[in-house]
Amino acid sequence: MENRRAITVIGAGLMGHGIAVVFAHAGHRVTVTDPDAASRESLFARAATALQAMGADEAAQEAALARIAVADTLEKSVAEADVVIEAAPENLALKQRIFADLEAAAPSTCLLASNTSVIPITQIVINLKTRERALGTHWWNPPYMIPLVEVIRTEWTDEQAMDAMTDLLRLVGKTPVRVERDVPGFIGNRLQHALWREAISLVEHGVCDASAVDTVINNSFGRRLAVLGPLANADLVGTDLTLAIHRHVLSDLERSPEPSPYLEKLVEDGRLGMKSGQGFHHWTDADARAVRTRVNDHLSKLEGVLN
Repeated sequence: MENRRAITVIGAGLMGHGIAVVFAHAGHRVTVTDPDAASRESLFARAATALQAMGADEAAQEAALARIAVADTLEKSVAEADVVIEAAPENLALKQRIFADLEAAAPSTCLLASNTSVIPITQIVINLKTRERALGTHWWNPPYMIPLVEVIRTEWTDEQAMDAMTDLLRLVGKTPVRVERDVPGFIGNRLQHALWREAISLVEHGVCDASAVDTVINNSFGRRLAVLGPLANADLVGTDLTLAIHRHVLSDLERSPEPSPYLEKLVEDGRLGMKSGQGFHHWTDADARAVRTRVNDHLSKLEGVLN
């Protein structure tokens, strides 16, 4: 691919504005569209905040913002696009409608990608006539701070499309990982929610409280996960020891295919986490702000250490 591309991001929300910033900071022309006028109007202020969080100096911030344009319709935003990334809300019918519009309006050579956390890409693009150029790109929040982007192949995705997207992501400083079979949750969310299922189960069955779960992870294996993945760790301790441990513990782990009744009761009672002040923990506004600040500071420092 050429060094500079015309990128369109569909959706100016939490993920969309961050994705736009990544490409603009790397020197690409970016057009963003969103049906919500307020989201379009606030885009540049939020993009500036993201650039500051990335550590971009004033000149780099100004240059990146100058590469971003806002369009009031999808058709205008994709007229000259090389790559489109859809970052609309997690609603299958909505995403299918957007992709139908993209296929009709975008150049025939344009790559079409959906950013979704769990919806199978196959379901999103199944009605397209040019399914070979469609694929998934699962970015992690915040997209301008987290290196990983999962690139998801469907049964129809052309190999050249997979190569083009992974090459582009590397050029903008991301760490692309190819997901060769389209499954719900892809790689990262399947691993993350397997952990969450067991964590919730421990609390639900009175083994410990929520604070104990988070303390154990923060002060043990969580500290090494950034540099030692689970399978590398299994090799480190030995696959024989891993097998011996599995023979003792796997039969006692949570295996339910349904959401935890404990979690369902939290939601039913309006205990929705930080946004309601209660979830697994109790949260004040100050506590929530402190956690968000601590996460951003940690990600910034980690980026410097690992690079």
